[in-house]
Amino acid sequence: MSDYQYPVAPPPPIESVPEGPGLTQMQRVTYTFTAPSKTFTDIKRSASWWMPFLITIIAGAFLYVAITERVTWAQVYENGQQNAPQFAKNMRDKMPPDQRAQQDKVGPITQAITWALSPLGLLLLDVIAAGVLLGTINFGFGGKATFGGLLAVTMYAGLVSWVIKFLLGGIAVFAGVAPESFNVQNVAGTNIGYYLNPQETPKALYYLAVALDPLVIWNLALTAIGVSIVAGTKRSSGYIAVFGWWALITLIFVGLAAM
Repeated sequence: MSDYQYPVAPPPPIESVPEGPGLTQMQRVTYTFTAPSKTFTDIKRSASWWMPFLITIIAGAFLYVAITERVTWAQVYENGQQNAPQFAKNMRDKMPPDQRAQQDKVGPITQAITWALSPLGLLLLDVIAAGVLLGTINFGFGGKATFGGLLAVTMYAGLVSWVIKFLLGGIAVFAGVAPESFNVQNVAGTNIGYYLNPQETPKALYYLAVALDPLVIWNLALTAIGVSIVAGTKRSSGYIAVFGWWALITLIFVGLAAM
């Protein structure tokens, strides 16, 4: 028998199947609420985050107008003075009358400006969170996330907390919430702390009641899912990273409040 090897025809080349188009910005927003894995998977393709930031600005503007028209920033400032810690009240009482009058004059203006710039403050918080999570998930869990991807994750996850809170708070103000009871630090009744009197409730208990907010927990869960998808790690790694930092920060602030 001959040892001749008959030539074998090479296999036909495999044609690459082009990827389908990515999600639109509005599809990302919608899927954040209904199918978050789709949104966070698409972030691996493009880390664009301008849409959730724009929506946050619009929702914040709605609340800002509601406060300006129905509560007034003078009342917001007065409520803040009433809810201030006792040591702050003591310091205020020791001020000379002219200095206290000047503070009362500038206070409402400062409150209005601060809240007008609040979207930039939220953006800064997201930048810090993305940086912390980048180090945690990449070095602690062997992930391969990028800073831009994690920033987009935090921005989209924030839609279920900040945006909903701003909208609910604005609706409550326009619906007739008492200006004297409005707390600009806790604008929506999505947590038990909203229904407690901050002047009569122990500070540690009050802060814990505010922190245990279902919308915040939802935000954290979405962030954990997004972190794990963008970093290419197990889902449990994302939950440990996100909820671990949240628990640590919450305990620190509760402890400071107790002191």
